[in-house]
Amino acid sequence: MPRHTRALLLTAASALTLGLAAPALAGMDEARRYVETEFQPSTLSKEEQLKEMQWFIDAAKPFAGMEINVVSETITTHEYEARTLAKAFSEITGIKLRHDLIQEGDVVEKIQTQMQSGKNIYDGWINDSDLVGTHFRYGQTVALSDFMTGEGKDVTSPTLDLDDFIGRSFGTGPDGKLYQLPDQQFANLYWFRYDWFTRPDLKEKFKAKYGYELGVPVNWSAYEDIADFFTNDVKEVDGVKVYGHMDYGKKDPSLGWRFTDAWLSMAGNGDKGIPNGKPVDEWGIRMEGCRPVGSSVERGGDTNGPASVYAVTKYAEWLKKYAPPQAAGMTFSESGPVPSQGNVAQQIFWYTAFTADMVKPGLPVVNPDGTPKWRMAPSPKGPYWKEGMKLGYQDAGSVTLLKSTPLERRKAAWLYLQFINSKSVSLKKSHVGLTFVRESDIWDKSFTERAPKLGGLVEFYRSPARVQWTPTGVNVPDYPKLAQLWWQNIGDASSGAKTPQAAMDALAAAQDDVMARLERSKVQGECGPKLNPKSSAEHWFEQAKKDGTLAPQRKLANEKPKGETIDYDTLIKSWPASPPKRG
Repeated sequence: MPRHTRALLLTAASALTLGLAAPALAGMDEARRYVETEFQPSTLSKEEQLKEMQWFIDAAKPFAGMEINVVSETITTHEYEARTLAKAFSEITGIKLRHDLIQEGDVVEKIQTQMQSGKNIYDGWINDSDLVGTHFRYGQTVALSDFMTGEGKDVTSPTLDLDDFIGRSFGTGPDGKLYQLPDQQFANLYWFRYDWFTRPDLKEKFKAKYGYELGVPVNWSAYEDIADFFTNDVKEVDGVKVYGHMDYGKKDPSLGWRFTDAWLSMAGNGDKGIPNGKPVDEWGIRMEGCRPVGSSVERGGDTNGPASVYAVTKYAEWLKKYAPPQAAGMTFSESGPVPSQGNVAQQIFWYTAFTADMVKPGLPVVNPDGTPKWRMAPSPKGPYWKEGMKLGYQDAGSVTLLKSTPLERRKAAWLYLQFINSKSVSLKKSHVGLTFVRESDIWDKSFTERAPKLGGLVEFYRSPARVQWTPTGVNVPDYPKLAQLWWQNIGDASSGAKTPQAAMDALAAAQDDVMARLERSKVQGECGPKLNPKSSAEHWFEQAKKDGTLAPQRKLANEKPKGETIDYDTLIKSWPASPPKRG
């Protein structure tokens, strides 16, 4: 997370502020102009859009002329909100809305400052739902479910339609209350060169060597076989040196995102449970009731368990054996554009937020007709993975309100934060940023038409597999404090300074230390950490067996079962062709 400042998705500027003055006259004339020109396509008819705009105009009257400040990280979706939707909101409602764009790490730093000081820095926030455990425990964040039926009832849109949002569980606390509402979402998936994988000569050569078909890998064994095949057997495609894998390894904060974004869960650490494992999540943190009780195996966690160590071992091994030599010294932002250059066969950990940059005309990975030579597909599973576990990471930049913001300012900000996710504007926003939050947008005919040029993005978001991709969850009691531990310790494994086991032992101990300090401070109240006493790993292996849970799992005798693949086109056809029924 304090990460997806995701530098390659960002503008060159480190911060962008859009100060917008509302016109003297705001109202339906302005709304009508935007509905006709900007807010198309929409899942609503123009008449329905105008009716929704009328509600915003009426609800905003008590706040007309107020200057309201909202902040988010800088990605394409938020740039559209800040440049276009904030201006539209200001002109339609008369509220002077300023939407700042800053680095994601700065968003986290500023929201921490407001929570700790009580001083109002921003009236509304769009920050990752990875902080839901932090927001829930510190008591500084407004429970939106309470606000919408209480103090904010008069400024809550009757057409908000919460049931249409696909990521509500991501912002829900252990108490069942909604603390954050998704504003944008993107997943990390498997990316591959569809044109190479369907070449008869390569398919024949692969099957002769491995005994199964070249296709989308279902497990990590197949991914490894394919990586080896393209790197060491194929070697060149059309005269270009190719590699079977791409990643990055520099000891840098972005390396932490690479792992906290659910890499361990892809291998099979933690327990079953959606959106996160219970009682042990994908960070390896065990939670009993609402209290985190340990990260290390000796306290019932799984951060340094066999599945986690396997995940880090494979990461380091594949980076060294199958990726371009320069990848080990790259950061997240430096590695991002590499697959678009045309010499990478597949990437197991690839963010769908890169889609727009991967379909630009003229790229080596785009056909002359604008269709991509590549596809995205569900990620392969490691040998410790069991049905019912999460399988990958979903970034969910989410609407967040703080109690330290004066009520009237909070209400005005809530109007804007609903506006930018309203059905009148959300479909157009989805087309601009390709980060869905509404089911109705995903299934709109405009995306059916556009799907062939988006490499599987639409098909994935329409698939039943989608629910297995989720953000960091409620087991993590203080995201900012714990997340910074990951890159330093994983970096030791990546560089070879420590073995994967030693690196994960150190990470687990460091997480336990932070949680012990939180426990002593009592700052998080009855849902703050309360560490289990240390016991043997064997005790916890046996305890999991008794409880009917999974984590921590014992080390497998065979961590490389036979490779398994599936034909991409067969996979796509197996998914439903119509939206799920509501209610």
